[in-house]
Amino acid sequence: MSIRFGFENPQLEAWLLLHQAHNLVLKCENRVFSQYGLSAEQHAVLLAIRHIKGPATPKDIARWLDRNPNGISVIINRMAKAGIVRATRDMRDRRSVRLVITRQGKEILDRATVAGWKLTQDILSSLKEEDLHNFIRLLELVREKSFECLNPGQVIEETKVNEKNMARFLKKVAGYTFLPESGEPDITKK
Repeated sequence: MSIRFGFENPQLEAWLLLHQAHNLVLKCENRVFSQYGLSAEQHAVLLAIRHIKGPATPKDIARWLDRNPNGISVIINRMAKAGIVRATRDMRDRRSVRLVITRQGKEILDRATVAGWKLTQDILSSLKEEDLHNFIRLLELVREKSFECLNPGQVIEETKVNEKNMARFLKKVAGYTFLPESGEPDITKK
């Protein structure tokens, strides 16, 4: 259960709320994705593999998700053991691994993404459109300042390009229909 703190300093209050909101959203995602045998991290890895052009490597995925490559490798190893992804050694560079989503992984990803999209809509439904646009603008400012802190002088443009790919995918997912008797997504309507 989250505790509601009250600070006189709005920066402290905003910082704490940012962390609490992130943690709670992640818990919600994990609850939803666990119904499909995934964690939120595994779902993100599958999305990255799907949207990276060409065969994805753990390094590509780590960059796409802004995560540590070693942590991504651990997640990928678990996913390969579960049959969700397949890892093959690159013939030119035996140290490099190429990743593809298996048929089982694709089916799980589609179903989990539909459920995740419903969760996203539910959580953000309390924001009016104007508030949502302001929220996005404010989050972008925090993200850019954080990126600048870690990467002085670098530009975050590559991440913005990947957001367009994600937006196209989510638009496609939002068009899925749900089977009335089960509430399960009808992933044949793509």
